[in-house]
Amino acid sequence: MDFSLLFKALGENTRIRIIKLLSYKPMYVCELEAILLMSQPRISQHLKILKQTGLVNDEKDGQRTIYTLNQYLLLSSLAEFNSFLDIPLHGLPEYKKEVARIEFLRENPSITICPDIKKT
Repeated sequence: MDFSLLFKALGENTRIRIIKLLSYKPMYVCELEAILLMSQPRISQHLKILKQTGLVNDEKDGQRTIYTLNQYLLLSSLAEFNSFLDIPLHGLPEYKKEVARIEFLRENPSITICPDIKKT
């Protein structure tokens, strides 16, 4: 899971509102328009972003499309992110440079990065 895409999709209040509404029940765009008092193009743009991440599914219902929340993906992605946070930095090869900088700072206490912070 690309966490940056997930959190970017969730990083907009309107999309959070859409997610919450779809957790209540599947909805058509026209329902979301009436509830959120937004235009169809704006709602559709938000739904497009949510669909690209897989957080929202769509299904044709005659001429219209009904949108549903992919609760499984949402919950599994958040669980996966929580697991990611539990991994020690040393266990993540992509954080090798950051680990090296942390070690360098630890070994060189004379380096002052945040002069306003008092060391205890």
